[in-house]
Amino acid sequence: MGRANFLYWLKPAKRPTPLRRRKCFVFRHTIRSGSRMCESETEVFVPRPSRTVQEVSRLLVPGCICCVSVVLRSPTAVATTDMNRELFAAGERLVSPAYVRQGCEARRSHEHLMRLLLEKGKCPEDGWDESTLELFLHELAIMDSNNFLGNCGVGEREGRVASALVARRHYRFIHGIGRSGDISAVQPKAAGSSLLNKITNSLVLDIIKLAGVHTVTSCFVVPMATGMSLTLCFLTLRHRRPKAKYIIWPRIDQKSCFKSMITAGFEPVVIENILEGDELRTDLKAVEAKVQELGPDHVLCVHSTTSCFAPRVPDRLEELAVICANYGIPHIVNNAYGVQSSKCMHLIQQGARVGRIDAFVQSLDKNFMVPVGGAIIAGFNDSFIQEISKMYPGRASASPSLDVLITLLSLGSNGYKKLLKERKEMFSYLSNQLKKLSEAYNERLLHTPHNPISLAMTLRTLDKHCSRAVTQLGSMLFTRQVSGARVVPLGSMQTVSGYTFRGFMSHTNNYPCAYLNAASAIGMKTQDVDLFIKRLDKCLKTVRKEQNKESDISGVDNNDKTEDVDIEEMALKLDNVCLDTCQDSS
Repeated sequence: MGRANFLYWLKPAKRPTPLRRRKCFVFRHTIRSGSRMCESETEVFVPRPSRTVQEVSRLLVPGCICCVSVVLRSPTAVATTDMNRELFAAGERLVSPAYVRQGCEARRSHEHLMRLLLEKGKCPEDGWDESTLELFLHELAIMDSNNFLGNCGVGEREGRVASALVARRHYRFIHGIGRSGDISAVQPKAAGSSLLNKITNSLVLDIIKLAGVHTVTSCFVVPMATGMSLTLCFLTLRHRRPKAKYIIWPRIDQKSCFKSMITAGFEPVVIENILEGDELRTDLKAVEAKVQELGPDHVLCVHSTTSCFAPRVPDRLEELAVICANYGIPHIVNNAYGVQSSKCMHLIQQGARVGRIDAFVQSLDKNFMVPVGGAIIAGFNDSFIQEISKMYPGRASASPSLDVLITLLSLGSNGYKKLLKERKEMFSYLSNQLKKLSEAYNERLLHTPHNPISLAMTLRTLDKHCSRAVTQLGSMLFTRQVSGARVVPLGSMQTVSGYTFRGFMSHTNNYPCAYLNAASAIGMKTQDVDLFIKRLDKCLKTVRKEQNKESDISGVDNNDKTEDVDIEEMALKLDNVCLDTCQDSS
């Protein structure tokens, strides 16, 4: 008979607990007996906390060959189990005990999934069904005071909701998350909402690691989009660097990330990109020269970007991280829709390994297919991420946390990995189809191998005849229900918060040609690509026909004008001849 081996131990107490203070625990143990494995649960009173689990096991499973794992459940969990048993026992007086036991086992299968989630704090491998999800959310919601039976609220914020439809829409999570001093703090009157918040942050951290940033240590969901979340990061850094007033920003033509710096009260220092082949890449020499010119103490941070529209490509994060580490400057990364790209996540991981990255921000809707209005702020230093969460003023909406929690539990880690794999396949498919179409119209697909999400096709032949044709193509695509495609003409000017950008949307002052953007984002299907290519083909044909008609008309008009000039010249000559004749005769 072998000796039982246990993975967990009870902590020894300084003195034995009196009999009246005995604690009841449930031991869930897996027993290996030969080739057989079986799980069971046993309730036991532990009279002396000084005993080890191994000692107590003799009460539980005498004669077992090996106990693989033992998990202690708290008295709260035990009380819940007792209550469920009493309910089912009462039901046996009305319905056949065999049927009740079957229903009890079905419920325990749901509870087993919920227990694993709470114990491990990781995204389950396989997604949950809707009945388990709704049971879980209901169990959490009834822990909030607004759902207590007989609750008497006399404060100004007691979770009162006028519309039952609104309450159902939010699964009766009315109190939101956080407290006035910290968005991650626990609310005394909303244990369920607080637990929802903690679980969501834990699941999101697990997914970020799964996506490629393995050494990330902390993150939290914030109910603001990417731009305002970046602003929150900059405002947190203000307290650490009171002398700083500049943010060094390699140019990317997106208004939200630019406005995030202005809103925080800092002056953006725009670093123009350099053209390498078709790609627009980070000018590292210009970044370092600007740091030296301004002085490291006066630079709040370097604000870099991963996900972006081609022909711009992700910033050289590793090199920028090294520059930041060398000069002691914080580094904030705008990773808006980069979680879905293993290449973007690898850049962040490598940047943190070789240099300095303080925080990286990503959008919930772009990466997890939930409604707009949430973001994830993550980093490699727990204290800094907690400092950012404490900078958020007041409580926050739980809607973004609830949305992403439901989504991740529905998908499971395997489902999310499948979506990431499909996105990569769609990128290759979109690239091939767009390349074929561009060649058919004497255009070409720009070579941007460092951009893993966005593609760009030249529009030289349209722009050569008339620049208006480029913008006309964009309008035609939009009216034909093609959303997300961007048509970028040459030489457009745009003023954003007092700063004027030449060549806006092309990420540089003078890109060589006009072009069209399309992106392969998470959730895209083959039929989306096929329909886009079909409609783009029709639009290009229509624009070409109109250009040809205009050329023909302008050609006819020119011929008519030439003939009219010739007739006028002949008439003038005749008039002169007649005038000369008249003068001679006189």
